[in-house]
Amino acid sequence: MSFINLSINENIATMVLNRPKVNALNEAVVEELEECFQKLADDSNVKAVILTGEGSFFSFGLDVPEFLSYSKDSFIKFLTKFTDLYGYIFTFPKPVVAALNGHTIAGGCMIAIACDYRLMVSGKARISLNELTFGSTVFAGSVEMLRFLIGGRNAESALYTGAMYSAEEAKELGLIHDVVSKEDLRDSAQRIAGDFAKRDSRAFGSMKTLIRKQAGEEMKRRERDSIIEFADIWYSEGTWKNLRNIKIRD
Repeated sequence: MSFINLSINENIATMVLNRPKVNALNEAVVEELEECFQKLADDSNVKAVILTGEGSFFSFGLDVPEFLSYSKDSFIKFLTKFTDLYGYIFTFPKPVVAALNGHTIAGGCMIAIACDYRLMVSGKARISLNELTFGSTVFAGSVEMLRFLIGGRNAESALYTGAMYSAEEAKELGLIHDVVSKEDLRDSAQRIAGDFAKRDSRAFGSMKTLIRKQAGEEMKRRERDSIIEFADIWYSEGTWKNLRNIKIRD
């Protein structure tokens, strides 16, 4: 793997996003994540999964500078892969714990909210779906996941403002479950994943399907149209100008 470090300790798998500087998501990262999740779904010895990042970012989101070179058709193909990925994580049959080691922005936030449990480091780290602030929109699936987690009114506020929430603010909103220190993140994630791993796998998978099936079906029903609209806005004159001014920094 080029950008995903995968390790398995007893019955818990840990995936670490490791694409310096900021774990930006491009086609290779999305494909590797999909491959890892499919591998873990088929491994009966794995009972829970931890997803985290290296450095001060969980993920910046989409690698905007790289995608500026894509044709619209190629970009739509990528967006389909990306939304398929978070849809797959959202209904993944095993528990997925997101250990948010730093900034969790835009597409990175979409991956995080697809998981079953989120804990985030305190301090400077922020979590946000901030697309509207640079003239972009989101996807139907990400809206459904956000509504599922924090309700319609809070989702509306988060999306309309593009607010950059601290870990404490995100917990109060219901966007994450727990706030931990940077030093305690890995141990806390292991503990939570270990608690999940003690549950009967088949029973957990059934429960998760019952809880998330309706939202998952709605995501699939509306996703394709939202991808097309996302791309139309992305390539519009005003948004394109804003995107060209985005710089990826540590």
